[in-house]
Amino acid sequence: MVLCKLSGLPKCLLSATIFIPMTSRRERIKRLRNFLSWMVQQWKLALLLAMLLNLAAEGPPPGSLDTQVNRLLAGEGFDFAGWEVEAVVGKLTHSLLGPQRYMDESARRDFFIDYLGLVADIQQLDWGIRFTYTDPQIQDPEAATVELRARLVELRAAQRARQAFAESILEEQTASILIDEGFGVLGQEVPPTSLHFTPLPMLLVVSPRDHIEKVLDLYLRHGLDVAQQEVIEEQVDTMQDVSSLVTGIGGLSAYPAMLLESSSLNWVAEVAAHEWTHHYLTPRPLGWNYDASPGTRTINETVASIVGKEVGRRVVARYYPELLPPEPEPVPEASEPDAALPEPPAFDFRTEMRKTRIRVDELLGEGKIEAAEAYMEERRQEFVAQGYYIRKLNQAYFAFHGAYADEPGAAGLDPVGPAVQELRALSPDLHTFVARVAHVTSWAELQAQLAKIQE
Repeated sequence: MVLCKLSGLPKCLLSATIFIPMTSRRERIKRLRNFLSWMVQQWKLALLLAMLLNLAAEGPPPGSLDTQVNRLLAGEGFDFAGWEVEAVVGKLTHSLLGPQRYMDESARRDFFIDYLGLVADIQQLDWGIRFTYTDPQIQDPEAATVELRARLVELRAAQRARQAFAESILEEQTASILIDEGFGVLGQEVPPTSLHFTPLPMLLVVSPRDHIEKVLDLYLRHGLDVAQQEVIEEQVDTMQDVSSLVTGIGGLSAYPAMLLESSSLNWVAEVAAHEWTHHYLTPRPLGWNYDASPGTRTINETVASIVGKEVGRRVVARYYPELLPPEPEPVPEASEPDAALPEPPAFDFRTEMRKTRIRVDELLGEGKIEAAEAYMEERRQEFVAQGYYIRKLNQAYFAFHGAYADEPGAAGLDPVGPAVQELRALSPDLHTFVARVAHVTSWAELQAQLAKIQE
């Protein structure tokens, strides 16, 4: 085998891989990859058969919301089985080589930063192409973007060649922090960190109109444009008089975890740890009962958000310290009369969204559905005027975003989020916090856990 000079790693990877195997080794890997692909295909067929048998035995009633929505959107669902085949085979193939193991920490850091820069270039170029197609002054956008589209193809090819390396680097850096936090067994984080940058499915969220609650969600194929999203929402809304929203997501706890392609280091570090937390909780009561009630889901997502922010920040602090954003300044205690309070922002998104949610809950509680919906539209327009481009603000919006209650905002007066934050504050470390909350599945159990600690 031949190893490229590590000091020039990113440039070296422009023309070759860091690890250059012998021909016979490449052939063996190719055969193994084909075998793995065949095995995963058999697993896919077995999984589909099991799903069909399960549906035949325990399918929802023909007139239920689930049945009607799934029938309506039968051709728009996301192909999870196909995605898993591609992702798992790619991960297994890369793990046979593990070229990042031959890189020192400095080279790994530089490589990952360069990868994020490449993603930023792709996003900027893609935005330029889209803008050209929407500019009424340009008569022939296809001709005007020939060079841009050719350059985009080149950058995408370069990204694909580096993506598995970048994913492995972030996985190992996240794992290192998790092990230090106490989530390791014999030097290995459990479960192993695994992630994949990928186009994510869209999510359809459905709530009743008379109160805010997620009663259905369905993952839809990636790439639905705004017009298609609104057609789907209108069809679902009129079918059973509900409130629906098709929205994007930032990550999904499949295995490997699905992460939205982003050039933000702090964001990808946080989401990687957030999705790992869902993997950790899955075999435990809080994860196993994720959909048991809105409260359980809020506890679960709030825990994942807290872990994601803490672990993500520590990843950046250890490996990319010069890119670590400053900690938010603490607000002076009320007992400090001479302390100068920071100037409030002209328009604080979270504060305003919290006010909106509280008022919406009041109106819905009084049975004033149309008034609540008119108020939400009025507020949406105000958010847009302040630079927050919310396409639709309705009951389904709050049903989805309200579950992420680690900070004030769309959750309104829901006490679950603050209680989970209090439990974290009363726990000596992150591992103790997660161990305590992993067996909590309801608001009553959360209160009991807090009372036990405070005794």
